[in-house]
Amino acid sequence: MPRRVTGIVMNGVTGRMGYRQHLVRSILAIREQGGLPLGDGEVLWPEPILVGRSAYKLKELADRHGLEHWTTSLDEALAHPLAEIYFDAQVTTAREAALRTAIAAGKHVYTEKPTAESLDSALELARLATAAGVCNGAVQDKLFLPGLLKLKRLVDGGFFGRILSVRGEFGYWVFEGDWQDAQRPSWNYRAEDGGGMVLDMFPHWRYVLDSVIAPVRSVYAHTATHIPRRVDERGRPYPATADDAAYGIFELAGGITAQINSSWAVRVDRDELVEFQVDGTEGSAVAGLRNCRFQHRAATPKPVWNPDLPATEPFRDQWQQVPDNGGFDNGFKVQWELFLRHVATGSEYRWDLLEGAKGVQLAELGLRSAREGRRLDVPDLTLPPRAASEATASTR
Repeated sequence: MPRRVTGIVMNGVTGRMGYRQHLVRSILAIREQGGLPLGDGEVLWPEPILVGRSAYKLKELADRHGLEHWTTSLDEALAHPLAEIYFDAQVTTAREAALRTAIAAGKHVYTEKPTAESLDSALELARLATAAGVCNGAVQDKLFLPGLLKLKRLVDGGFFGRILSVRGEFGYWVFEGDWQDAQRPSWNYRAEDGGGMVLDMFPHWRYVLDSVIAPVRSVYAHTATHIPRRVDERGRPYPATADDAAYGIFELAGGITAQINSSWAVRVDRDELVEFQVDGTEGSAVAGLRNCRFQHRAATPKPVWNPDLPATEPFRDQWQQVPDNGGFDNGFKVQWELFLRHVATGSEYRWDLLEGAKGVQLAELGLRSAREGRRLDVPDLTLPPRAASEATASTR
């Protein structure tokens, strides 16, 4: 069976997300299954070329997984004879410069979100990639989660009738780092290092709402830094300068209202770490990472408000589960496979850097809304990437 070896320069895979989801559960998982079938008997074999700042960490990671190629020089990695794709999972502040370098080197680029720290920069990256003629993509992993795929199945099937509203709850308690180690890196809580809940999560909410429910038309946001002091990985106290919670109200096309609370300072009292409830005239559904339950109009109970008596309705028991109707693979891996096929065969791929720029746009507008205390419209970003940077000023 013919094997097409494709080198992937992977920057930032010594970090938690880059290592677990992108290297191990995506690229190495594709290798473990024998590669990615491309049709006509050809198989794409991804060959990681690891790059980062710490030689010790890179060597330890390469030895652990039997990988041959690693370096602390981005230029050296991009010049590798096998290198075709550049992937970025670094901290946000380092991403734009590395992506620019990779595009200038003629490499296809695939990147974590946010794609840049500002809308201007995100649009410029999209323009540069288009002008260079390279394939480009932004990670939008939640679209491939089982729970949201099931929710999309209900939306596409017309189950809800007219959709009225969306309510989202996301987050969990991230330990401060003093008496228990934090579950997230300390840079996430420093604005000067690209941290913050809005910059982290609003890009997710943009593509989820746009793709599953309806396009976002306006945003009103309130942010907070609930935990002002944390302790870093070395046991040193530091001031948390970034928002660790964001409370957003989004108006969607068709008059749909979406409310999403995001917090690293909330204790979980729900079935999954993120849940979205969609209510419509014909039915409702609640989707999480893996599951999605629904209640049709005909099966909706008739509660009566009476605070003098205990509740007798088993409300949660009155919902049904959307069946799997098939297997679900890791969402990061699924999108990686789509991008690799796009590079190898030219197959359709819609989650490009311009789509990624929409997430940066919403984060930027969300932070501005929180500063100014008002609702802001979300302008359309449908201009071709080549012209987008020149038109940025007119979209504000």
